[in-house]
Amino acid sequence: MRKIALFLVILTVSLSSAAAQETYLFAERDTCSLYMDVFRPSEGSVTTFEGHPKPTVLFVFGGGFISGQRTNSFTRQWFQRLNDNGYTLVTIDYRLGMKGFKVGKGIKGALQASDRFFLSQQVGVEDLFSAISFLDENKEELGIDPANLVVAGSSAGAIIAQAAEYDILCGRTEGLPEGFQFKGVMAFAGAVISTSGEPKYKQAPCPVLMLHGTADQAVAYHKLSAGGRGIWGSDFLAAQWAKKGYKGYCIYRFQDRTHDVASYMNYLWDLEQAFLEKNVILGIARTVDATVDDPSLPSWGQVSLDSIYRR
Repeated sequence: MRKIALFLVILTVSLSSAAAQETYLFAERDTCSLYMDVFRPSEGSVTTFEGHPKPTVLFVFGGGFISGQRTNSFTRQWFQRLNDNGYTLVTIDYRLGMKGFKVGKGIKGALQASDRFFLSQQVGVEDLFSAISFLDENKEELGIDPANLVVAGSSAGAIIAQAAEYDILCGRTEGLPEGFQFKGVMAFAGAVISTSGEPKYKQAPCPVLMLHGTADQAVAYHKLSAGGRGIWGSDFLAAQWAKKGYKGYCIYRFQDRTHDVASYMNYLWDLEQAFLEKNVILGIARTVDATVDDPSLPSWGQVSLDSIYRR
């Protein structure tokens, strides 16, 4: 490999589980080093479905582009669920483009913020593409097939995941293996940020699972835009795909829920499992558009853009 012998490799064992965690340095930037963690399927778990290998899930954490960790105690519960169900999980670092940025007031502040949000998204996409390139270059040694990869993200990570898929469809694939495409996208409160007008899909995306609260004030459920700049959320994207007749996407609209949905990974396994098995592994063009009103799901209160960036 380039290969892994030239990279720092750490092998640790979780005290709460038998699953091994491998950590690799996948990229060096001017400001930081970027690492990924690999969590393998649990011993005895089934790594195929109806004769097909299960995909590797690559997770991109959330945190408003200002904070977050590739692995923490909360997300680790979900990682364990994936491992127990036979999935390899990869989680990555990316540069935090909004960290230290102060959002100003008025039109000037809004314009500067929109530029910085877009830059943060695209820097994250660049780092995600570097991680995929590392997996491709080291696929034999790692035992991970980059052609069988589902990207999942929460909040800012979901924005990166959905923007990465949009960039691929638009031919912006610098840093990726030739002909690369995701097997699927799972976005927990995601969207696409643009400074040049609304995203326009000229072809159907790969299978996409979108889960979003209808009262989300942090990542727009529909859209938040002015003058061609803004953020276009799950509701907007699904409407465009429906109008174009695209199939194979699933959107779950959580009635009156806030940005809490960004943290629902470990609460919605039944929806994720159906998507992974039917849409991704079996390749069924299964389209779902459902509204969910479930009082049993947790709520941690409202989060708004002001509360995140104007503290």
